[in-house]
Amino acid sequence: MKKGLIHIYCGDGKGKTSCAIGLSVRVAGAGMKVLIARFLKTDTSSELNALAGIDNIDVLPIGKYLGWSFEMTDEERADAKRVSSELMTLAFKTAINGGYDLLVLDEIIAANKLEFVEEKVLLDYLYGRPSNLEVVMTGREPTENLIKIADYVSVINKEKHPYDKGIFARKGIEF
Repeated sequence: MKKGLIHIYCGDGKGKTSCAIGLSVRVAGAGMKVLIARFLKTDTSSELNALAGIDNIDVLPIGKYLGWSFEMTDEERADAKRVSSELMTLAFKTAINGGYDLLVLDEIIAANKLEFVEEKVLLDYLYGRPSNLEVVMTGREPTENLIKIADYVSVINKEKHPYDKGIFARKGIEF
């Protein structure tokens, strides 16, 4: 890749992470290196099993289960901010120093909305990244600043979802 662009996959529909994983597989299939940083998510998603078998895709997990933001105490929120900020810094440093072609920041938009990562710091990293580093950000409700910096903004809207009928996340489909 000569020029790295910024993608946002957002909206209230299912498939934002799936789009990012699909692009990651495509980039890896072209012989390029991919780094995926997973914000707010545990390490139980089934796609991690498949990604582990692809040599040029690396995954940085959040490192600990943070729980649901709406149930967090002030102390837990402070810890979530520390952990998420550290992951963001590690992701950018690893991508840059490791010569990665694609950096996926899965659910960083949600981490930003929850103020677990500082938007100014995220924007500084995005503006200061190497010109060939492609970046994907996923999550709901990106800010205007994130939309402004992005080259692609794909909105995945929910028309219907099984959760609305009481059907919870299913292994292999939602996680």
